Amino acid sequence: MDARIGNTRITLVSGDITEQDTDAIINAANPSLMGGGGVDGAIHRKGGPDILKECKLIRQTSWKEGLPTGEAVATAAGRLKAKKVIHTVGPVWSGGDKGEPELLARAYRSCLALALKMGLKTVSFPSISTGVYGYPVERASIIAVRIVLDFLKENTGIEEVRFVLHSPRDLQTYKKALETAYLQKN
Repeated sequence: MDARIGNTRITLVSGDITEQDTDAIINAANPSLMGGGGVDGAIHRKGGPDILKECKLIRQTSWKEGLPTGEAVATAAGRLKAKKVIHTVGPVWSGGDKGEPELLARAYRSCLALALKMGLKTVSFPSISTGVYGYPVERASIIAVRIVLDFLKENTGIEEVRFVLHSPRDLQTYKKALETAYLQKN
């Protein structure tokens, strides 16, 4: 499914985030930025040592205690097809009453703001926080889509935002969230 906000196309695809050829892919990182499981580990493994090298530098110079939830930083993409990797830390799901929705929204906004600041035109997002961090996909998809639509209504310069979903179920969940949000926005 595709949708348009101004000159920006929003695309939903089923696939592997590490195979995307957009200007940037978003890494659902852990605070250490040192790789790990899920999307984070896959990006580090496939991208190679250049990503880890830059992550270590970021930790030494800017975020000594780790990247806070909702913040975003960029590194080279190493051997990936993308030009850059934007790393963000999503919230760990704790039932929804510990600020998780706001933190997840902040993570998406931070990534988009950084991409825009860097002049990146195309960005691919995974479903942040819905893997090991346990955020329910149904709830996360509504927040992700709403934040992207709101950001694109207020900002120009990004030509495509792609959601790369790991499973057919997640793809259908995001499709439903996009259809609902898009109809409400237009």
